Amino acid sequence: MHFDIVIVGGGAGGLELAAQLGRRLGKTLGGERILLIDKFPFHIWKPTLHEVAAGTLDAHQEGLSYTVLARRNHFSFTMGEFSGLDARGKTITLAAIHKNDGEEIVPSRTISFKRLVLALGSGSNSFGTPGIENAYLLENVRDAQRFHADWLSASARASFASNRSLSIAIVGAGATGVELTAELLEAHAALLESLGSNQRFRLDITLVEGGDRILGGLPPRISEQATVALRRKQVKVLLDTRVQELKKGVLITSAGEIAADLIVWAAGIKAADSNAQIGLTVNRINQFVVDNHLRTSVPEIYAFGDCAAAPWGDDKTVPARAQAAHQQATYLCKVLGAMLREHEVDEPYVYQDFGSLVSLGDNKGVGNLMGGLAGKNFFVEGLIAKWMYISLHLMHHRAILGIGKTGVLALARLLQQRVSGRLKLH
Repeated sequence: MHFDIVIVGGGAGGLELAAQLGRRLGKTLGGERILLIDKFPFHIWKPTLHEVAAGTLDAHQEGLSYTVLARRNHFSFTMGEFSGLDARGKTITLAAIHKNDGEEIVPSRTISFKRLVLALGSGSNSFGTPGIENAYLLENVRDAQRFHADWLSASARASFASNRSLSIAIVGAGATGVELTAELLEAHAALLESLGSNQRFRLDITLVEGGDRILGGLPPRISEQATVALRRKQVKVLLDTRVQELKKGVLITSAGEIAADLIVWAAGIKAADSNAQIGLTVNRINQFVVDNHLRTSVPEIYAFGDCAAAPWGDDKTVPARAQAAHQQATYLCKVLGAMLREHEVDEPYVYQDFGSLVSLGDNKGVGNLMGGLAGKNFFVEGLIAKWMYISLHLMHHRAILGIGKTGVLALARLLQQRVSGRLKLH
């Protein structure tokens, strides 16, 4: 198979790029010129994985079929896992697909391209900590669903246990760790409403952070507000605490041992080790090094999102955030769209930091908006921040569905929320 543009990775950025290119050019130039590849059949916006894990968001309702999106947006889709690159020959290899019992259902394939875009995302960085296999990771929807099933089982067990308590340790107090904590508290409150008084149990959450404050990548005021909110909800927040080892049922730290029925690892990100083996220049955490046009060390191959280290200012790289992937997808749509029309775009990519928002559950949130509302740093909190946080999700849907379908989807989900609880128990 040959395609003019091959996009590997159907995360937030990769799917937005395919959808925008397809809507602009696929219908006139032919959908067979743009190909999106992902190893899963449906898409979930990664920033919502903590909600799937807690059960406050139903993955079956939220998931979007790549096949359906491809048809509606005039691009092609194939399911497969990226396993090799021949940069000189301009081909990639996809690994064979097997059933759970090992039977091969799709053989290994080779696809040629004119331009390749790598949007492979990133995974968790264990920092070599012993016993990481005893923790839950939240790298994809399967991870989130696995945790959710075990969280429900642990909750049922705790409701009949003699001590009536369930303890959870979350390692890493970045956005994922903090938001997962908030969602679990909300899920626990919803569970208690459905249980009899003789089955109710206490939820003890310990949030472990190696730095001197939570949400270390955000302004101190956000960290302070979030810390106060979590501690008011009886969350134990441990700062300047190093995790030394993970064992089943216990977290060994510089502050002592922490008993935990469930342990979640949400500390740091790292691109896949396999990135360093395909012949492109990578940095120390295996991100592809790209220039200010998002080109890798091979000019016909682009990379963006969490898997890429794009320059930002004199000595920084663009942070691994959903807003960066969204901006880069829009930029590459312009560049690659011009290429399909046999034009060139010399304009470099420039990252704009519009601030950050963190959901704390219960219609609460905190955040800072950069560049425009009230000077360089405008602080928002409470219901306003919560609704702005939700609007980021809708912006992603607008990029892949268009304005009209996103409006209908938003209305349908609002009505669905009003007639049913948020907690998914099945």
